[in-house]
Amino acid sequence: MSTSAAQQPSPLLFFQTVNAHQRTEALKAAIELEVFTAIGEGNTTAPQIAKRCQTSEKGMRILCDFLTTMEMLTKQGGHYALTLDSATFLDKRSPAYVGGAIEFMCSPELTDAAKNMTEAVRKGGTAMEGEGTVSGENPVWVKFARGMAPIMAMPAQMIAKLVDPNAERKLKILDIAAGHGLFGIAFATQNRQAEITAVDWKPVLEVAKENAQKAGVSDRYHTKEGNAFDVDFGTGYDLVLLTNFLHHFDPPTNETLLRKVRAALADGGRAITLEFVPNEDRVTPPDAARFSMQMLIGTPSGDAYTFPELERMFANAGFSRSTLHALPPTFQQVVISEK
Repeated sequence: MSTSAAQQPSPLLFFQTVNAHQRTEALKAAIELEVFTAIGEGNTTAPQIAKRCQTSEKGMRILCDFLTTMEMLTKQGGHYALTLDSATFLDKRSPAYVGGAIEFMCSPELTDAAKNMTEAVRKGGTAMEGEGTVSGENPVWVKFARGMAPIMAMPAQMIAKLVDPNAERKLKILDIAAGHGLFGIAFATQNRQAEITAVDWKPVLEVAKENAQKAGVSDRYHTKEGNAFDVDFGTGYDLVLLTNFLHHFDPPTNETLLRKVRAALADGGRAITLEFVPNEDRVTPPDAARFSMQMLIGTPSGDAYTFPELERMFANAGFSRSTLHALPPTFQQVVISEK
């Protein structure tokens, strides 16, 4: 093949991208119809799956073929099977099932923001009314707390092991914008001497308290209702958790909060931050880099920050040192900042 032939332009990427919404809707339909669960139960042909899911055979055949092209199913001789990822995360019988996350991730509050992306690019921030997803007591965060908990269970446990590997000393922990509460709960589950105080809006904290009760740590799980920027945190904390929070705001706003966080820490205390951290080129790794767009369309001033940017914010707030830690197999990273 000649060099010129190898470099022929193709509209394929354009068509794949402009139709990408079909991938989202196909996955959403498969979760709602319990397709992955049906296959996991042993229904492997389109007629069998259609009967189990109460759909037409034609519709189910087309949906399963589409999911196969998405590499979410495999197909051989008319029989469909789950991939390792689908079996782990999309079969409702799996303890790691994450299908409920679509209630948050596909909620109108998020999808409508994406539809106004042109205006968000013009403005440099969300085109949604008010403050977008960071508006006071936005009900989307109750959906987040209920839907995203299964996805966050593994990173929560990994962070607890990273930060408190021996789990042998008493810890006073503040969990800011706790949401589902799993990050604080992971510390409390691992360390019987850990006391957690969670900060969030009252309806969101109800979800966190439910999860603490299920985990058997409700006697060491306390709450403070309200806006993290306004609530009196108290003092003497060994750890302050800032998980998936700083990306919602601009650096000056974050530095204001971080000064408050530093004041709440005991001597030798640490702030533990979980974030989507792109490299300084802002295009790698791609999944972390793409998160900037979510913040552009959903918040007035949020962004996905590089480690030097995060390091600078903590330094400006008076922290002495910050270090970056990978958290595989997730594509997020942990920043540990020392008072």
